[in-house]
Amino acid sequence: MRKLLIMTLLFVTTLMYAAPKYGGTLVFGRSADSISLDPSHATDGESFYGSTQVYDTLVQFKLGTTEIEPALATSWDISEDGLTYIFHLRKDVYFHSTKFFKKKVQFTANDVLFSLNRQFKEDHPFFKVGGSYKYWGFMDMSKIVKSIEKTDLYTVKITLNKKEAPFLANMAMDFASILSKDYAFSLLKDGKENRLSRYPVGTGPFVFQKWVKDDKIIYFANKDYWNGKPYLKKLILKVIPNASVRAAELKVGSIHVMDFPNPEEIAKLDADKNIKLIKQEGLNVGYLAMNIHKVPAFKDVRVRRAINYAINKEAIVDAIYAGFGKVTDSPLPPTMWGYNKNIKHYEYNPEKAKKLLAEAGYSDLKFDLWAMPVVRPYMPNARKVAEAMQADLAKVGVTTKIVSYDWGTYLDKGRKLEHDAVLLGWTGDNGDPDNFLSVLLSEHAATIPVSNRAAWKNREFSDLVAKAKTTTDIAERTRLYEEAQVIFADQAPWVTIANSIVVEAVRSNVMNFKLSPMGKRVFEKVWFDK
Repeated sequence: MRKLLIMTLLFVTTLMYAAPKYGGTLVFGRSADSISLDPSHATDGESFYGSTQVYDTLVQFKLGTTEIEPALATSWDISEDGLTYIFHLRKDVYFHSTKFFKKKVQFTANDVLFSLNRQFKEDHPFFKVGGSYKYWGFMDMSKIVKSIEKTDLYTVKITLNKKEAPFLANMAMDFASILSKDYAFSLLKDGKENRLSRYPVGTGPFVFQKWVKDDKIIYFANKDYWNGKPYLKKLILKVIPNASVRAAELKVGSIHVMDFPNPEEIAKLDADKNIKLIKQEGLNVGYLAMNIHKVPAFKDVRVRRAINYAINKEAIVDAIYAGFGKVTDSPLPPTMWGYNKNIKHYEYNPEKAKKLLAEAGYSDLKFDLWAMPVVRPYMPNARKVAEAMQADLAKVGVTTKIVSYDWGTYLDKGRKLEHDAVLLGWTGDNGDPDNFLSVLLSEHAATIPVSNRAAWKNREFSDLVAKAKTTTDIAERTRLYEEAQVIFADQAPWVTIANSIVVEAVRSNVMNFKLSPMGKRVFEKVWFDK
């Protein structure tokens, strides 16, 4: 009897934890296409969706967490003064052999130097290929890094000018992806170096096959992947701009994972027995940035505060986020350490807004309000948000015109500070407050091409954020970040709108799909149950 009971329990356990199966084609339905597949030139999540499948970094985030683990570097040493990082590289790793690059080339330190130095050294042959390396600039890496050298074929030494607490996490970000030096220089030799952004060759879990612009990107599993062959045979990233259409295709099984369902449709998807929902409080923030560089009125803090008081954020979040967002007044999400819950809050107060505008002499203010054309995790419908803001602002005598462009143009123009006020947002890339406060709001990030879309320059704020990176003491860093948020709230360069709950809808037979706090979409360990 005891033996029978044990065998029954083992059988049930086997059913509950079935072994992963190989094979099948997974179709991921997303809202927009990638702009570039060169991750060092990209800044948007859709582009990273495309490149993440192909490339590896020296270190990576453990699936579903912000924890750092080995990737192309098997280990690393950090000097006592925190200025030298020595990465020991993984051996017997090969770049993909494809129809674009048919050689079988082994990954070495030369590829690390190529991938990082092309962004760092102005005399590098690829420094100007494909435009500026925006993320490298946003992260102020040229001031952080002193040198990048190889000590042998499988060891790389990176020396810093100053301590940088988030440096290791930075090396897990997409901009630090490792490309093939041989492939890049073969393109340069043929005068086709710009193909790096269109035909990627990496060491990652999936091999790029084809990109049909505004339709789909096709990949096959890398059967020789150093971290184990992916379970899927084939992966397709399919562009379906309309969320309702994505939902319909998920229901009939034409796609298997759906990005960004409409909040109001989530309950219906949850009721479908063939669909499961995966939810996670997002490491994100949605905001309206007021361009101090372009609009004279926005230089006056009274005007910026007035815009904050004029907008009914609670109503916007209730109506448009439909229970999947929370109003915020901080540039940091509340799930991140360093978040200051005690900063100044801007309640909805049209009368206070009118008074401040009158004091500043701008009772008839007019400006363009830019709205994103795509769904993002931090903003489910930017057009509706813009329309709600437009109505609220009209009540205090502010006239706005809603403007939009295609996604690539929207980002490009915004980086050039061509907007008056722009709706945008951010999902953290490395699990560190610096990735929000420094990248989005520091003085260095207000140089074109900007990531500081408000072009707000506050020395006290920037100094606090810079100082916080020079220590690994979390308590001290938290104190400095909390002080910085007090300044941000007082000076009001943004209207902070919401932190969202990210929801993905998945077919019930899709196993081991996990959301990343950094907004990545990773499929290397995903498999079909049947």
